Amino acid sequence: MAGNGVKQPLLSRLLDPTLQTTQNGSLKRRRFRRCKSALADFGAEMNGNGSLPCSRSFFNNFHPSFRKVFILLAVYLSAGTACFCLVSDQIKGKKTNAILDAVYFCIVTMTTVGYGDLVPNSVLAKLLACAFVFTGMALVALFLSTAADYLVEKQEILLVKSLHMYQNVGQTEIMKEIETNRVRYKLITVLIFISVVMLVGTIFLATVEKLAFIDAFYCVCSTITTLGYGDKSFSTRIGRVFAIFWILTGTICLAQFFLYAAELNTESRQRALVKWVLTRKVTNLDLEAADLDDDGDVGAAEFILYKLKEMGKISQEDIALVLEEFEALDVDQSGTLSTSDIMLAQSSDTRK
Repeated sequence: MAGNGVKQPLLSRLLDPTLQTTQNGSLKRRRFRRCKSALADFGAEMNGNGSLPCSRSFFNNFHPSFRKVFILLAVYLSAGTACFCLVSDQIKGKKTNAILDAVYFCIVTMTTVGYGDLVPNSVLAKLLACAFVFTGMALVALFLSTAADYLVEKQEILLVKSLHMYQNVGQTEIMKEIETNRVRYKLITVLIFISVVMLVGTIFLATVEKLAFIDAFYCVCSTITTLGYGDKSFSTRIGRVFAIFWILTGTICLAQFFLYAAELNTESRQRALVKWVLTRKVTNLDLEAADLDDDGDVGAAEFILYKLKEMGKISQEDIALVLEEFEALDVDQSGTLSTSDIMLAQSSDTRK
């Protein structure tokens, strides 16, 4: 709250602690303190006692993404296996085992590989295939990709440590480098995964399915890109067991690779924009645009907000929403917030 009656620029007073008066009356400037996050308080409210929830169950020790993926994938494969087993006589093609073929058909369908070695041959089977291809694609896009992203993040530390194996680099420096080049390291990590998956698939097809090396590599490429011509596929029983896990892994890895490549391109353009914003000369038009309260002066907070908006970090809508909350909390309309403002705002909310 303002105690001297002088009008203060809206938002600029948020950074007033940077200015302090010395004993001789001159002003000195100190660095901004980093803002503490309120996420810890949010977690405390969620848990009630502020402690992290502990579980004795082995299943609950998994990351939430993996638990959700495991449940959804189990439900999808169970339902698909049951349905396609019931209509197995209505699916034509080379068959090995009813249950195995049904699971294999589910995986080929959900990843949109569609070899054509097993094909629906009735109205009911075709309708089931249509239903499971859409639900399978949604499962891959929304949940399996999230789990894959989490898994790739966990491998970033190992990648950075291996790159600095012979250097004396501490954990803090490693985490800082990961944070700075996160998308780039994700791209490298998933590229390594893809290379391993393609190599394993090629060797398996050449040794177990008895394909020529070029045909095996061709089948691998047509599979992980979900092209699935169908002239080369997994036809043996052990081959289809392998395909159930390998197809899912290969197609998701390739999808993540293209996702990270797009993110890296976007990040590079964003960094270029930030560099341009920070290096170009400030004009009078910039000062007019940055003056949020139209008082003729631009405070530090107003200037920061303007620059962040130019960088694309925030939008005018974001600023407007935050200002609305500020004005709601500023009960005495002084342009600043104090403990008494918060108490008054809370008491008014309680009475409503």
